[in-house]
Amino acid sequence: MAIDRSLSNVERTFQWDDVIVSKTDLTGKITYANDVFLGISGYTEEELLGAPHSILRHPAMPRCVFKFLWDRIALGHEVFAYVINRAKNGDHYWVFAHVTPCYDQTGKMVGYHSNRRVPKPEAIATVKPLYETLLGIENSAADRKQGVEQSFAALVKTIGDLGFDSYDRLVMTISR
Repeated sequence: MAIDRSLSNVERTFQWDDVIVSKTDLTGKITYANDVFLGISGYTEEELLGAPHSILRHPAMPRCVFKFLWDRIALGHEVFAYVINRAKNGDHYWVFAHVTPCYDQTGKMVGYHSNRRVPKPEAIATVKPLYETLLGIENSAADRKQGVEQSFAALVKTIGDLGFDSYDRLVMTISR
């Protein structure tokens, strides 16, 4: 399936009491998407199931935040993050994401579960400049891997400079 990756500059919104829900396997391939997710993303269930969750990645979203997210959930930790996603038609939408590992009956990690809600506008106003800075670092590097490493280091430094010990604590503080 060929996906149009152009951007529309239109921001989609959803209701404060809506919850976008998805589940993935350990490699990030989508195994479940609720109706709210289908509606906001513009994809059908058939298009999403089996697709990598990165199908939603917006180019304005720094990859280092996803590095942080994947590093944390792979270790069995929950993660909170602000994410800008791209809908199928190029529109974008911001979410406050909560991602947790899923386990089978034996305690083996088998995938991930994500709930996404409408973020507070003040929180987005706080993270947007940070994300723009991180994205600038990523885009100025010689290659993608080096860019992610450099922007991740900048993210860690910024978090410390702001007096936080983790991205999660920063996110939770600006979410209040």
